Amino acid sequence: MDTRTKDTTHALGAASVMGLLPDRPRVLALGEPTHDDGTLLRVRNDLFRELVEEGYRTIALESDCLRGLVVDEYVTFGHGTLDEVMERGFSHGFGAYAANRELVRWMRAHNEGRPVGERVRFAGFDGPLEISGAESPRQALSALYDHLAEQVEADLLPCTAGYLDRLLGSDGTWTDPEAMMDPGRSVGQSAEAGQLRLIADDLVALLDAQAPYLVGATSRAELARAELYGRTAVGLLRYHHWLADASPARITRLLGVRDQMMAHNLLALADHGPVLVHAHNSHLQRERSSMRMWQGLMEWWSAGALVAERLGRGYAFLPTALGTLRHHGVEEPPQGSVEGVLYALGRERCVVDAPELARVLGEGSAEARESPWFGYAPLDPAHLANSDGLVFVREVTPSEGPASGCE
Repeated sequence: MDTRTKDTTHALGAASVMGLLPDRPRVLALGEPTHDDGTLLRVRNDLFRELVEEGYRTIALESDCLRGLVVDEYVTFGHGTLDEVMERGFSHGFGAYAANRELVRWMRAHNEGRPVGERVRFAGFDGPLEISGAESPRQALSALYDHLAEQVEADLLPCTAGYLDRLLGSDGTWTDPEAMMDPGRSVGQSAEAGQLRLIADDLVALLDAQAPYLVGATSRAELARAELYGRTAVGLLRYHHWLADASPARITRLLGVRDQMMAHNLLALADHGPVLVHAHNSHLQRERSSMRMWQGLMEWWSAGALVAERLGRGYAFLPTALGTLRHHGVEEPPQGSVEGVLYALGRERCVVDAPELARVLGEGSAEARESPWFGYAPLDPAHLANSDGLVFVREVTPSEGPASGCE
C-alpha cells in the first residue's frame, strides 16, 4: 500500500495541480484546515504565484469584500501605502499576517508596468462580518444609492438620501456585539430594517434595469463595483434580520447567509475571468459543512458547494491537510488516518490525487483524526473522493514574527 499511496503524490507546484484537472477551472479553490500565519500561507503564496502564470488574474481571500477594494486599488494602481493597506484592507485580523503582507507586496510588484488588463486583481469575498456580529449596512447601501443618484433621474430612486440616512440611524445600533448572543439586542427585524430591505431590493433592481445605460455612462468596472455594493447591502440586511431571530434555526441561518454571500461574490468574480480563492476548507468544500457550537451541531451548505452547483467542472477544490501543528499541540497523526498515511511518506509538501488516494485506501477504511486544538479541523476522510486534489504539508510552523515595518 505504501507504494500505491506514494504514486498518488506529486511535487507541489502549479504543473502538478493543473495535471489533476481536465480543464482550467474558472474558480480554483485552495482550502486550509486552520487560520495560521506560517507555513500554510507561505505554501499558498508560492502556489498562487505559479498559478498566475497559468492565466489566473484574480486572487480572492476570506476577508471583507468592501475592505478588499482598498487592497485592490493598491495592487492594481499603487494607491496608498502597504502599511495603510494592511491595516485597512483586511478583516478577521488577517492584515497582521506576515504572509498576507508578502502576497500583497508581490502582487503590487508583479503588476508594476503591466497593461491594466494583464494585472492581477485582489478581492475579499467574505461579507463584512465577524464572529461577534456584522457591520452596519450603511457603507454598502449608501454607496449604491450615491452611484445611482449620480447617474439616473431622481424620480427613479425609491427614496431620498435623507430618508435613507434616517432609516439607517446610528451604526452602533447595528454593530452591538451583544446581539450575537442575545437576539433581542439586534435591530435586524425593526420596522426601519424592514423598510431598508425593501429599499435595497429596489435599488438593486434599478441598477439591473439601468445596466446598459450605466455601462456607457461610467464603465463595466464601475457597474461591477455598484453590483458588489448591492449584493453586500442585501446580504448584510438579511444577516441582521436573522441575527434578531429567536428560533432554534438562528445560527444555522446566519452560517448559511454568510456562505451564500461568499458564493455570490465568487460567481461575480468568475464572470470576469479565472479566479484563485483561498479560505478555510469548510467554506470551500462541496459537501455540507458543519460546526459544533453552543447550540449543538450546526450544518449548512458552504460557498464551495453553492459555486460548484452553478459552475460544475468550472469549480475545482483542493483542501489542505497537515501532519503536525506542534505550537498548538497537534502532534503526529494516527497511522490509520489520511494524514497519517501521507505523513509516513516523509514528503514535506506534496499535491495528492485525492480521488485515486481514496480508491487506494478503500472507501470507509481511513479513520477520522481528532484535534486537541479547537482551531484546527482535520480532514474528513469521507470528503477525499469528492475533492479534485489535496495539498499535504507535513510540518506546520508559525510565522517568524508579526508583519511590521514600512515599505
